[in-house]
Amino acid sequence: MLAAERAAAPNTLAAYTADLTCCEESLAAQGETLLQASAAGLAEWMADMGRSGQSRRTVARRLSCIKQFCLFLLREGLREDNPAAHLDAPRPEASLPHFLSESEVVALIDACAVSPEASEAKQRRGLVARAALELLYASGLRISELLSLPREALAGERQMLVVRGKGGRERLVPLSDSAREAAQALLALDAPKASPYLFPGRDPKRPLTRQAFDKILYEVGLQAGLDPARLSPHVLRHSFATHLLAHGADLRALQMLLGHADIATTQIYTHVQTERLKQAVESFHPLASERAGQTEKTG
Repeated sequence: MLAAERAAAPNTLAAYTADLTCCEESLAAQGETLLQASAAGLAEWMADMGRSGQSRRTVARRLSCIKQFCLFLLREGLREDNPAAHLDAPRPEASLPHFLSESEVVALIDACAVSPEASEAKQRRGLVARAALELLYASGLRISELLSLPREALAGERQMLVVRGKGGRERLVPLSDSAREAAQALLALDAPKASPYLFPGRDPKRPLTRQAFDKILYEVGLQAGLDPARLSPHVLRHSFATHLLAHGADLRALQMLLGHADIATTQIYTHVQTERLKQAVESFHPLASERAGQTEKTG
């Protein structure tokens, strides 16, 4: 159902499989199955996850999966009740997204430059790194969206990029001049490969893998003098969103650019506005200037 009706991505299907397997193993130890699970059995499964030290976010995500599964059984007539209906998920820990400073992003992109005397393989690796980082930071793409981009997406002088995101939803994101130039340089070099992908893997018929890109990002991070542990494709996506908001972007526009179905997901980035609001009050509120003057007189 998830694959056929909701067009769920392979990673989403794998996550649901893992969640269902986790629940199934706990129920089996209690003499129950997924199809005949009781409310008590599911409650014990949640307690098992808590005792094993799983985070509240993981527990909440897995419970969401089981709730959807139980509703599916109910709709399909495979059960007459919903044993997960009254189970409450723990509140997830509040965690802010990790992001790079603007200067760190610039250093990362500059580190993609390769000497003209370098081997052809190293020069191509530099082009791949530059095109990927430019697109990730300029457009806020997910790594899965980036690596699945077809060659045609960057053909010509297009100003907008058509991206297919989660659930098969399409969105338009602007393409910066530098990102387009980097991508077209890679396209020109890879033309003999005749790959359908902008970022072909070792087999040109398949896209570059996430693991291969992680190695490239690791090397570029070291070259830029950044701790590779702080780097990931999602950190660049977070940096894109954080920097846009810091420069005054509208939250609704940011939601559309990121491809979030719910604006509540986008609101996590509003933490960057706190300091801006504080500075605005200190700079323009009349009482703030009076207090500053009184502080100077007291000093």
